[in-house]
Amino acid sequence: MATLKDIAKELGVSVATVSYALTGRGSVSPAMRDKVLATVERLGYQPNRKAQAMRTGITRCIGLIIPDLTNPFFPQLAQKIEFEARAVGLSVFVVDCQNQAVHEEEGLNLMEQQQVDGVIWCPTGNRSTQRLARLRCPVVLVDRPLPGFDAVHSDYRAGGQLLAQHAIELGHRTVGLLSGPQETESARLRRAGFVEAAAGRLDIQWEEEVPFSSELSPAARQALAASKASLVVAANDLIAVGALDELRSLGKRVPEDVSLMGFDDIPWSALITPSLTTIRQPIAALAHEALSLLTAKMLDRNRPVSTRVVGVSLVERNSAIALNHG
Repeated sequence: MATLKDIAKELGVSVATVSYALTGRGSVSPAMRDKVLATVERLGYQPNRKAQAMRTGITRCIGLIIPDLTNPFFPQLAQKIEFEARAVGLSVFVVDCQNQAVHEEEGLNLMEQQQVDGVIWCPTGNRSTQRLARLRCPVVLVDRPLPGFDAVHSDYRAGGQLLAQHAIELGHRTVGLLSGPQETESARLRRAGFVEAAAGRLDIQWEEEVPFSSELSPAARQALAASKASLVVAANDLIAVGALDELRSLGKRVPEDVSLMGFDDIPWSALITPSLTTIRQPIAALAHEALSLLTAKMLDRNRPVSTRVVGVSLVERNSAIALNHG
């Protein structure tokens, strides 16, 4: 198996130069780094991570704590983050909390045991703040921001506004709202954006707060059964999928009897019938910004806390149609 010395000998440079190129430390030109990486791949060099960690205190491993792998949004996000991490020589240790605070606590303990260099975290709620403060490594929140922590998230408020504006353009006047859990900032901002843009133009006839899940609460199912609204807006696509299933069981056709909109643009959104009008979150951009912010924080622990917001877009499909008011 090739060693650092073999790489250095092949290129005619010092072992230190090869090490700097691989770790991002020291002063190495982009051209030299490219040569080192090409030679590493050609000779099949594999770093001894355990020895490096013992010598430097750096594991080259980051943690990723996500709330729910059954929600298609999060496997996509995890895949993109792993891709971005691998590109800069980092491995990723993933924990699925299954939307349970106890599993989130276990995930924190695992991160400490693994001595990860940094953590990307999508919290299950505001109660995560104390757990986050316990971590001794840099932390970047993704998708669900909390005050006082570095964060990367989509422009949820703008997404809510886009849904309301589209509803108005389609001629809808009455709406039922399936709001997400209001303890999470992302759900609050989605709702706030929609309500702001709907003011004076749309009548929100009913509203139910539900988890980010396709399993609707009894109150939500009752609201759908009694609803006379021409449009139902869901806080995310999983909720919309649950609403679609419930509406069908009630004998209500989508979109002929009631239109439906979601948020996230998970893969299912384009595959279900009818395909779902929704807000697209740019998952690749979220992953890139989260990894970029974390690595910057890993290099400089004293960086001021910052938040990066990425734009969203409306995806028009078949679940929402224009109304003819005569």
